Amino acid sequence: MEIVRVDTAGSGYDVLIGSGLIADAMVQARDFIESYHAGGHSARRKVPVVADRNAYRHHGDRLAHSLASENYDIDWYLVEPGEAAKSWQGLEALVDWLLARGITRKDRVFALGGGVVGDLTGFACAILKRGCGFVQLPTTLLAQVDSSVGGKTAINTKAGKNLVGAFHQPSLVLADTTCLTTLPAREMRAGYAEVLKYGVLGDRDFFAWLEEHGSQVISGEEPWLTQAVARSVAAKAAIVAQDERETTGRRALLNLGHTFGHALEAATGFGERLLHGEAVGLGMVLAARFSVQRGDLPPSAASRIERAVEQAGLPVRLNNINLAASGRELTELMRHDKKMEGGTLPFVLLRDIGAAYLARDVPLDDVASFLDAELRDPPF
Repeated sequence: MEIVRVDTAGSGYDVLIGSGLIADAMVQARDFIESYHAGGHSARRKVPVVADRNAYRHHGDRLAHSLASENYDIDWYLVEPGEAAKSWQGLEALVDWLLARGITRKDRVFALGGGVVGDLTGFACAILKRGCGFVQLPTTLLAQVDSSVGGKTAINTKAGKNLVGAFHQPSLVLADTTCLTTLPAREMRAGYAEVLKYGVLGDRDFFAWLEEHGSQVISGEEPWLTQAVARSVAAKAAIVAQDERETTGRRALLNLGHTFGHALEAATGFGERLLHGEAVGLGMVLAARFSVQRGDLPPSAASRIERAVEQAGLPVRLNNINLAASGRELTELMRHDKKMEGGTLPFVLLRDIGAAYLARDVPLDDVASFLDAELRDPPF
């Protein structure tokens, strides 16, 4: 098992990475299950667990068995898989459910599932009684290396993805790599895009390691899988410690591929047509090509990035996703990005593999023209 510490303005928390952690959840998370006394007798509340139906089907019994080993029961709240759960309606329903169960600020709500469940649960806990705790049990590769760490929680609105939310750090993250054996191959590839991101933005050696071992990571082979998750989490933890609330620009580097990617997700309806990780992978390739066009990045480096994304089985061309939108329409979607400031949108671009930077001087007209050219014929 690997342990990565995430230092925050509060007390910080641990991310545990390894196989069998859900089956061992009672041992690992004992300190985060609140007990109470009623009528002079010691008693325990049921543990509130929010899970998507897929995670519940695959992993619910293991979690329930672990907690039952010390006479804990689970109070399950199930949501449908997919981004649609991250809505105003979904948030209201979950908050009402938690309030009806008398959740206090000392309680921890457990989130079992992918990024959708983690985001929804984390945001509900951020606003419930002005903040109660939660424990992340991420069951997808994307959630383990990205969304479960760092404290960003949010829901989607008609205006765009993750535009309403809060910074609210978990108390503990248990990243059980055993869960990844149940993922469809497409979900593993999509999650791998976020792993690649850490190498592209700030760790040239990690990128080279992934060029060599990426296939083993995607196929779930040990020890490469645990190594990849641990190195990704450590990279994110280091950045979060420097810029927890994204005020200095350092944490913004984690958005590599996301400004392009979120626009592509919006244009395709935030659904199964283009998964978030697929959009991020393609977004990284677009960011690399745009960096080449600006004269910042050598074409050979952009080609390596494209090759790594393509070898992971992810789309690398806009015409791979049958996009019915122009460059102008995509940049209009970008205007809703939560990073928009003073009429300008910062883009995470590249000077080399492992050397990302934040560009605040990018005219959206130039981006629109670049995307139109990409839709016709990519430059290399």
